[in-house]
Amino acid sequence: MKRPSLNIITLGCSKNKVDSEHLAALLQHRYLIRHDSDRKSDVVIINTCGFIGDAQEESVDTILEYAELRKQGRISKLYVTGCLSQRFRKDLQKEIHEVDGFYGVESVNLIAADLLKEEVKTDYCSQRVLSTPKHYAYLKISEGCNRRCAFCAIPLIRGSHVSVPMENLIEEAKGLAKQGVKELILIAQDLTYYGHDLDGKSHIVELVKALCEIEGFEWIRLHYGYPLGFPDELLDLMRENPKICHYIDLPLQHISTHILKDMRRGVDKEQTIGFVENVRMHVPDIAFRTTFIVGFPGETEEDFEELCQFVRDMRFERAGVFAFSPEEGTVAYEMKDDVPDEVKQERVEKLMAIQQDISLEINAQRVGKTEKVLIDRLEGDYYVGRTQYDSPEVDDEILIPAEKELEIGQFYQVKITQADYFDCYGVVE
Repeated sequence: MKRPSLNIITLGCSKNKVDSEHLAALLQHRYLIRHDSDRKSDVVIINTCGFIGDAQEESVDTILEYAELRKQGRISKLYVTGCLSQRFRKDLQKEIHEVDGFYGVESVNLIAADLLKEEVKTDYCSQRVLSTPKHYAYLKISEGCNRRCAFCAIPLIRGSHVSVPMENLIEEAKGLAKQGVKELILIAQDLTYYGHDLDGKSHIVELVKALCEIEGFEWIRLHYGYPLGFPDELLDLMRENPKICHYIDLPLQHISTHILKDMRRGVDKEQTIGFVENVRMHVPDIAFRTTFIVGFPGETEEDFEELCQFVRDMRFERAGVFAFSPEEGTVAYEMKDDVPDEVKQERVEKLMAIQQDISLEINAQRVGKTEKVLIDRLEGDYYVGRTQYDSPEVDDEILIPAEKELEIGQFYQVKITQADYFDCYGVVE
């Protein structure tokens, strides 16, 4: 009998992506699984994001689009899960009646049980149906967060920090390696807090060492840290072990001491500068990705100019900028949102323009150098790849003319021939 088709649409961050892949693994024996497909499917599951206003709007629009298809009978079942559903389930249920079930976060088993009409085992840690290209995958090492930044709704949605047991992570990683994954990307709300809920100590170094011993992985990449309590031992391991990418994704959010205090970041300007300098001292060629929030309540022109100068001085390899969005239930939601939206947008654009010039200057310095590149895809007349300094979907890419056939998911030595603001061009040597 032909299996019905099931399309899992994942919005938001890579942590949601991992949840969707676990859910797909539980359902694959009964359904033909598709991830983010445009093709007609019998059942649709939307894994939503509820982090900031724009993401919430995208999630609502997607739900409404598929609710209309459900109303027309063009799909037989529609389920909604994830962060938006966790935060606003009652409101969504009241307004959108075409959805067959609303679920919050950590509901993988409940959704599977509803669709399969049978009890589902809770131990699914090693099972994944990847939505990424088969040569890279994300490994979520913990859930939730114990930090209580004033602007962030994640602890309200995902709860306090809970580490995934190390033996489960090792089992899951080995399964990914057997599937052909060559780049393993570690994700969490705060990687360096891993293990604190178990015995009060960070075990991130121990975990990364164990993952490095698994055959098959050539790159291990670290995403999402926190400047307070970041272990030097992890930086030393990064410098010494060739499997660990010289890359870090660590949101700093701001540099003005009084804004950092109001944000409840737990660090001041001097500590933040000291942290960045310490990272680069331990790993001199590291690509430092960070993000900033502009327009936070109380941010003056002087505060913003201080942030601009900080970005000029630190010359981050990668940076993103977001306008402050007041999130219901957070401390900052109760603050006076006193920076007009048009000013916020102007500040976003100015800071990104500064970063754009820095990115071009840094990329220009790569011209003539040969770098190890992982090929992600063929797009038009170019193969598109990345170096160890670039994470999928968010960072720079290396464009290689498709003059001779290259294998997707393989590594090549590529000479950089030309630099642009956020991409480089190269040829295989």
